[in-house]
Amino acid sequence: MVREEIAVSTRTLQWKCVESRADSKRLYYGRFMLSPLMKGQADTIGIAMRRALLGEIEGTCITRAKLDKVPHEYSTIVGIEESIHEIFMNLKEIVLRSNLYGTRNASICVRGPRYVTAQDIISPPSVEIVDTTQHIASLTEPIDLCIELQIQRDRGYRMKTPNKYQNGSYPIDAVSMPVRNANHSIHSYGNGNEKQEILFLEIWTNGSLTPKEALHEASRNLIDLFIPFLHAEEEGIRLEDNPNRFNIPFFTFHDGLANTNIRKKKKGIALKCIFIDQSELPPRTYNYLKRSNINTLLDLLSNSQEDFMKIEHFRIEDVKQILDILQKHFTIDC
Repeated sequence: MVREEIAVSTRTLQWKCVESRADSKRLYYGRFMLSPLMKGQADTIGIAMRRALLGEIEGTCITRAKLDKVPHEYSTIVGIEESIHEIFMNLKEIVLRSNLYGTRNASICVRGPRYVTAQDIISPPSVEIVDTTQHIASLTEPIDLCIELQIQRDRGYRMKTPNKYQNGSYPIDAVSMPVRNANHSIHSYGNGNEKQEILFLEIWTNGSLTPKEALHEASRNLIDLFIPFLHAEEEGIRLEDNPNRFNIPFFTFHDGLANTNIRKKKKGIALKCIFIDQSELPPRTYNYLKRSNINTLLDLLSNSQEDFMKIEHFRIEDVKQILDILQKHFTIDC
């Protein structure tokens, strides 16, 4: 077991492994922390990571087995303690580690009496058996047991399809889930607007991936899912070459935009695409604006000075900061 002290930084976002252990060849555990996070961010990240860990990571498993002269899945063979169904259930539990894509073939061919384990599987070089001691069958008499196996990489859980038995080949429920379980917890510290959070992630894997590897892969998969939004372009919402510069009419906070042409459809849509998160507002001002449901540049420009001064605890200095930020990052012409 490895334990490390938790070092929390209030300046930069940091993550580290605070505990790691291998309970067995098929059960690894890791505990990770990420901090410092703003209030609410830990829950957002924790929920997304848990779903990605349990549903988005690919794994390799046995998906089909073939035995000759077996009438059905629940048959028994003289000289073998287990029924065919029990043998398939044991094959389902075998953990494989591989980066293969597509389908690969493997086989078992042994003669009794003996115990048959995962070590007896003849697999491609690209496939590694995590626990070779996994039990498959017990041969009590001098008989031959030959099984042809199909190995496939996938994600999630897929139940075998009924009526897919042909020529002694039977589908096996595919459990392509390297992560057995994942939990997240949150620790809060600080007071008021300075309140921050630490996110703790606990990950259990089946040994085909370490918890750290699972965390990295889940993170990459989440990033891949969100990348299309960064490049999305819809008709009428295309931004200029420099998205931080817009030629907009001069305005004052004493007057709203009711009498200006900034509400024209094309400009209005573009301004609606710029969120106040991008404007580097001071945390105090930013938080008060978000609480007042002011989220975009268009929302910001649509309010007068009087509107802002109605916000609880808002000061004239905050209004001036908003104008300074706009003049710094946007082209404001008369």
